[in-house]
Amino acid sequence: MDGSRQGITPRQGPDFGLDGDIPKYWFGGDPFKTRFFDAMSLLFPEGEKFFIACVRDYRDRIDDPDLQAQVKDFMYQEGQHGMVHTKFNNRLRAQGIAVDEVLRRQNEIMFGFFRKRFSAAYTLGQTAAAEHMTALMAHGFFGTDMFADADPRIRAMYAWHAVEEIEHKAVAYDVYEKVAKGGYWTRVLSMLQVSLTFPLHVFMIMSHMFKVDGVKNRFRLWVRGLWWLYGPGGLYPRLLPHFLTYFKPGFHPWKHGDMDIYRQWVRAYEARGGDAVAASDEVMARTLAAA
Repeated sequence: MDGSRQGITPRQGPDFGLDGDIPKYWFGGDPFKTRFFDAMSLLFPEGEKFFIACVRDYRDRIDDPDLQAQVKDFMYQEGQHGMVHTKFNNRLRAQGIAVDEVLRRQNEIMFGFFRKRFSAAYTLGQTAAAEHMTALMAHGFFGTDMFADADPRIRAMYAWHAVEEIEHKAVAYDVYEKVAKGGYWTRVLSMLQVSLTFPLHVFMIMSHMFKVDGVKNRFRLWVRGLWWLYGPGGLYPRLLPHFLTYFKPGFHPWKHGDMDIYRQWVRAYEARGGDAVAASDEVMARTLAAA
């Protein structure tokens, strides 16, 4: 695996045309796949605020100028992610999804419970764990043909998000290890907790979405969808080896993750003058041609 460290580029969140004629089931007309990514998007704005707050707890203690600069760029990127996904979530609100209620409950859990009742080191451990999960999904989903049937604008949004998750995937972890001096067992426990609560939260939101959509035969939809996620050859089994690296005592994010597709996107993005949709389309075309 070529996991060599990359610099963090503070890009302004691109305009993906999220207020355009995007179909409700933008992922190949599939309700489960669409709502799976919709539910994750719904969680991102509050999640990004939580991550920024947990890293900021230790910002004044960082004496390494390079890490200080990385933290600044990490916070900028996460802020841009929150802004873009808020625009995306406005579509969900217009569809009747209880976006504001979900965000209120999420804020209560993250800021009213974890940030108040757990140590700063533990919540930074949660942040490092969540960053590992988003990075491994970025490495695992980005550059595959999985999004071939997705609306190009949403595919581009997730490709851009994936690129930036890869760029800053080690920041929270480095602050946890080098500044917070977090231990191995706190890192493991926080990862186990995030690994259980994050998908549970996503599935609860999806259940609400299916009810709002009036989806019939939801049991069959769940069975097929969970097989797509967890069955042999499914999304998560393919990511399992990368996920498990987090539990190695000598783990570091930059030891893992293929960077070829990342570099393809960056070259295409720069060549096309910062057009994230065109860059995503070019990477997808190359991926399909190589398949």
